[in-house]
Amino acid sequence: MQDYIGVYHSKKAKSMEFTAKQIAAYVGGEVVGDENAKVSTFAKIEEGMPGALSFLSNPKYAAYIYDTESSIVLVNNDFIAERPVKATLIRTANAYESLAKLMALYESVKPKKKGVSSMAFVASSATIGENVYIGPFVYIGDKVVVGDNTIIEANVSIGDGAAIGADCILYSGVTIYHGCKVGNRCILHAGCVVGADGFGFAPGADGYDKIPQIGIAVLEDDVELGANTCVDRATMGATIIKRGVKLDNMVQIAHNVVVDEHTVMSAQCGVAGSTKIGKWCMVGGQTGFNGHIQIGNGVKVGAHSAIPNNVKDGQAVFGYPAFEHTKFVRSSIVFKKLPDMYREMEMLKKEIESLKQQLAHFGKE
Repeated sequence: MQDYIGVYHSKKAKSMEFTAKQIAAYVGGEVVGDENAKVSTFAKIEEGMPGALSFLSNPKYAAYIYDTESSIVLVNNDFIAERPVKATLIRTANAYESLAKLMALYESVKPKKKGVSSMAFVASSATIGENVYIGPFVYIGDKVVVGDNTIIEANVSIGDGAAIGADCILYSGVTIYHGCKVGNRCILHAGCVVGADGFGFAPGADGYDKIPQIGIAVLEDDVELGANTCVDRATMGATIIKRGVKLDNMVQIAHNVVVDEHTVMSAQCGVAGSTKIGKWCMVGGQTGFNGHIQIGNGVKVGAHSAIPNNVKDGQAVFGYPAFEHTKFVRSSIVFKKLPDMYREMEMLKKEIESLKQQLAHFGKE
C-alpha cells in the first residue's frame, strides 16, 4: 500500500480512497468479496456507513457484521460467518492491530501544518528544524531546539534550553519547563506539563522549606502523554519516561521516577517520588504507587489499587492495598459472604453457649 501513498499525499485532495485489494496488501490480509470496494473513512461496526472501514475483533459485536453499512470490515482469520455478510471482508491475523496500522497510515498522508505564526514568540537563539509548525501565542525560549516536522499548537510554552525532537505533536496549552528533553515522535496532549518542580519540602519550625528541584524531566522517543498529565523534574538528575511509554489523562509522575519502556497507565494514576516501574507493565486507572519502591517488568495492576511495596516481575496485583490477584478475587468472594458468615457465627456462639449450659447441668446431676 505504500506505493499508493504518493497518489493521496496532496493538499488538494479532498478525500483519500483505498481499495480492499490495497488494504489487504498493506496489512497482509485476504480479501473475501469485492477487492475493488473502496473506503475513505473509518466507522464503528455498529455505526457503519457506505465508504467506511470497520473492524470486528470482539465477539460481543459479531451480530453487527451482518447488517453493517460499512463497505469493508477487518476480521480475524478465525471468524466464521453464520449467515451472508454484504460487506467485503479482509481476514487478518489480528484485526485490531491491522486497524491501528491503517489509521496511522491515514493520519500520515493527511496534509500537515507548516510555518511560524506571526503571533508566536521564538527567541533568536532558538534552533527550529525544517517543516515545523508553530501556532499563535506559542513561546519558545532561549537556546530551545525543535526538531524537523514537529507541530506546536497554540499557547504552548517551551522554556529556556529545552529540546523537542523530530515529528512530535504538542497540542494547545502544553508547557515544557526549562532544560527538559522530549524525544522523537512524541505526542503531548492539551495541558501536559513536563518539568514542573517535584513536591520537595522540608518541615521547619515556621513551616515547610522548599527544596530546590535542580534536575530535569526526560521523555524518550515515542512517548505519549494524555491531557493534563504531569511529569515533574527531578530533585537532582532526571525523571525519565522511557521509550514507548503511554500515559493516559491526568497521570502524575513525581520527581526522580523512572517508567521503563512500553509501560502503559490509565487515567488518574499517581507515582510517588523515586519509584522505578519496569518494562511492559499495564496499570489500571486511579492506581497509586508509594515512593521509593521497585515494580518489576511485565506487572499488571488492577484499577483503584494501592501499591505500597515492591512487586516482582510478571505479577498481577489488585486491591487496596494491592496483593496477588487470585487471592484478591478469592477474598472478594468471601467479603460478599461476610454478613451471612457473621450471622452464622452468632448462631453458633449461642448454640455453643447453650451446649455449655446443658453440659454443666448434666455434670451437676
